[in-house]
Parts: sequence; structure tokens; C-alpha cells
Amino acid sequence: MSAPILHHYDFSPFSEKVRLAFGHKGLDWHAVETPAWPPKPDLVPLTAGYRRAPVLQIGADVYCDTHLILREIERRHPEPTLYPGGQVGLAEALSWWAERTTFMQAATLATSILGDAVPAALVEERKTFMRHDFGKEASLREQPLNRQRLHASLSRLADMLRDGRPFLLGAAVSAADLAAYHPIWFARTNGGAAAEAMLPLDPLRAWMDRVAALGHGRRHAMSPADALAAARAAEPDPVRIADADPSGLRAGQAVAIGTDDTSHDPIRGILVGADAEEVVIRHAEERVGTVHVHFPRAGYEVMPG
Repeated sequence: MSAPILHHYDFSPFSEKVRLAFGHKGLDWHAVETPAWPPKPDLVPLTAGYRRAPVLQIGADVYCDTHLILREIERRHPEPTLYPGGQVGLAEALSWWAERTTFMQAATLATSILGDAVPAALVEERKTFMRHDFGKEASLREQPLNRQRLHASLSRLADMLRDGRPFLLGAAVSAADLAAYHPIWFARTNGGAAAEAMLPLDPLRAWMDRVAALGHGRRHAMSPADALAAARAAEPDPVRIADADPSGLRAGQAVAIGTDDTSHDPIRGILVGADAEEVVIRHAEERVGTVHVHFPRAGYEVMPG
């Protein structure tokens, strides 16, 4: 089994979530640095245009969105599990809630502290792509509300740990811990002491230390050119899911996939398979050959296209 390739950048909070999953499972993995904002000439040939980070590549299969990435890591490396007790639904529901109620708030809180240190190119790209302004004035204007929102969400996390359990679902770490941790990690890493002073972290510090102690596994640098060559030299794995979708879409049909939250650039390809959990499209490009690009069903919309 080839080592996974992660296209990421170091300060990406969602990439930290995947790096911690590698650490939990003690994996070797290849790290390909991708820019934090476009152009991303060595990523979009793999992804049919998807430009968020991280992206997981295994040969000629490309996995987008961390909810699906963690499930795929679990499928290929089931022990130690990210879903203790088989609680996949509970871990994913809690992950969804944690990220939807803390990520944007924590990111904007951090940029309100960083101010003019946030690169202007990053601000402009996020305003266009994510429909959210991370600029100094907008972030400062939202700071009081984001502090309220984060206090509410972090207090709920603290209540889950109130009985002394080491992790959110009990004795063992889960995908939910990684999802709840990475927005706080981003705020603390980039906002420093100012962010620490604004957040109710004391009840969460021991839990955060336990999650951080997972580490990142064994990281090996890889060039973008080598990653693209690895895709070109491989064939996509056989698709394990249905070739027909409950909504009536069929394999072989051209489709457009978009997120249902903040960004709306569609990703286009040929549908290979879809079920309640996953959508797979075929994409061909000269630099990578033919690849299968995988998306989770939750959070994404698939239309004929």
C-alpha cells in the first residue's frame, strides 16, 4: 500500500486535522506544499478545479474534504480507530457541529488580532471564494460577536468533558476530537496571547494537550511534480459504490459539484458512482492522466452539468 500524499500548507487548520489523524495511526506520509491562495497550478490538475486544502492523494485517487479524507484513512488503516465503538455517525455529527460553529469564528478572531499582517492576496481571495471578509476592519468589527459565539461553543465542549473523560466520546480519541481541536489550534497559533485571553480555554487545556500529543506521524517531503507523476503512473482504484444515485443521476453523466456553504465554484467531471456517503467523478488532464476525484455527500450538491 503506497503512503498517502497530503497536499496542504502548514498553517491550514483543516490540514492539521488530517496531520493529527496520521499521528494517531502512526503513518508515514508524503507532504506536498500547496499555496494558501490561487494560483494553485500543481493542485487543480488533480482535483478538477477544487482548490481547498487539504487534499489527500493515493495514486490516482484524490479525496477532497476532511470528513471524507478521515473516513478513507480509516478504511485503509483501521487501527487504531478514529471511530471508537463503531460510532461513525456520532463522531461525524459532532465533527460537523464543531466545525460549523467554531472554524469561521476562530479564523476571523485570529485575523482580527493579526490585522495588517494577514496577506492582502489571501484576504481578497477569501472574500471572493468563501464570501467572507478576513480583512482587518471587518474582522475587528466582528470580534465581539465571534467572542460570544466561541464562548458558547467552547463551553459546550467543556461540558462534554466535565465528567473527567479524556476525549469527547470517552476513553479514546475520535475524529470528533480532531474536528473540535483544529479551529482552536488555529486561533491560538495565530492569535497568540491575545486569543488565549479572549477564549474560555482553561477547562479545555488538558484535552487540547492530549490531542496535540498525537503528533503528525512520519512526514516526508515530496515535490508537486513527483505527486503529479505518481498520479499519472497509477490507475484509479475500482469504485466500490453504486453507479446510480438516488436522485436519478447515472454513471457516465456529466455533473457539476459544489459546496453548500460559503464557496460556489463548481467542480465538473463524469460521474463514476455515488451513494449516501460519497460521490466519485472521473477527471482527465494531461499532467495527471485519468484520476478519480472523491467528495463526501454531506456538504456538497451534485447537479447534471
